[in-house]
Amino acid sequence: MRKVYVAGASSPGFGKLGRDAVSLGVEAVSSLLDSTGVASADVDYGVAGTLYGGSLVGQRIFQGIGVSGQPIFTVENACASGASAVHLAWQAVATGSADIAIAVGAENLTSMGAGPLKLTTRDIEVDLGVVMPATYAMRAQRYLHDFGVDASALSHVSVKNRRNGATNPRAHFGDRAVTFDEVEESRLIADPLRLFHCCPSNDGAAAVLLCTAEVAQALGLPQVEMLASVVRSGVFRTSAKDMTWPDITYRAASAAFEAAGLKAGDLDVVELHDAFTIAEFLHSEAMGLAERGTAHRAVAEGEFDIDGRVAVNPSGGLLSRGHPVGATGVAQLCESFLQLIGEAGENQVAGASVALTHVTGGGIYGVDNGACAVHILAV
Repeated sequence: MRKVYVAGASSPGFGKLGRDAVSLGVEAVSSLLDSTGVASADVDYGVAGTLYGGSLVGQRIFQGIGVSGQPIFTVENACASGASAVHLAWQAVATGSADIAIAVGAENLTSMGAGPLKLTTRDIEVDLGVVMPATYAMRAQRYLHDFGVDASALSHVSVKNRRNGATNPRAHFGDRAVTFDEVEESRLIADPLRLFHCCPSNDGAAAVLLCTAEVAQALGLPQVEMLASVVRSGVFRTSAKDMTWPDITYRAASAAFEAAGLKAGDLDVVELHDAFTIAEFLHSEAMGLAERGTAHRAVAEGEFDIDGRVAVNPSGGLLSRGHPVGATGVAQLCESFLQLIGEAGENQVAGASVALTHVTGGGIYGVDNGACAVHILAV
């Protein structure tokens, strides 16, 4: 297997953009080619991740920037769609099938209207009315009960991540921090989750360029090594679930640490799937950033701040950046790339050299999540 490097990234920004996934994807990939100096004809392999964008989105995006005839794939893997696209691009370069591969994630959610996203049909839990805010509310209730935590602890995550996002020009809430009282006074969505405990639904796209060291050197581009690229699916069980333990995250992160030869304590930056505030507690504990039942204290005491023990969601995370599902996993890698080359602006983590990205999702009966992707980058 060859070493694989991220040599370029493009994330034009998320928001209520009102454009379809293809046009958003074309914008992201065009910007990526412009910034790296890579010609369309030199792209060996392309993968697009989207959940609601429709068929052949990848082919339409890459045709829009002059890439045709090469292997192009469109991937759907729930919230991990974009990160799964990156995984396939990584495989192509690592195995020698491509020297230059581009992964793009794109989504338009505003056209679907307000409220929780519609989950797939033909699933017993979905047919009975399960929606993601309710699922995460149950996880939150269980966590608060089991570990004796007050519901107000959830609001510290919102305050931290919205503060980070307020200085990130690519975030949906790029100029809007919130106070603790504002979070606590926002309307109830699914007890104990309030409006500001939930990520916004929006539109956006992001793209990354993966290549060999030789290609990056020839083009004079940064070389951020992708030490690990892991995708896992949920383990099916009919027994009762432990709502406070995301097993899929534990397994994916453990596999990524093993592949990279690292441990949780080696990380400087973590972009994890904070679709709801409780998720930051659950996933940070599952990947070893905090002991089980203690992540709420780590957040409250500043351990996960930009200048803390490990910067968790220094970009603002999904809570501030938004969650156009197919684009999220790629956007996390774009943010981490900027951190590792020292170009994250006001959100820069001093001395950052190792970053982990994590995205998970997919409501499906019998598993905690349908798909999870974890990547580790280093310089």
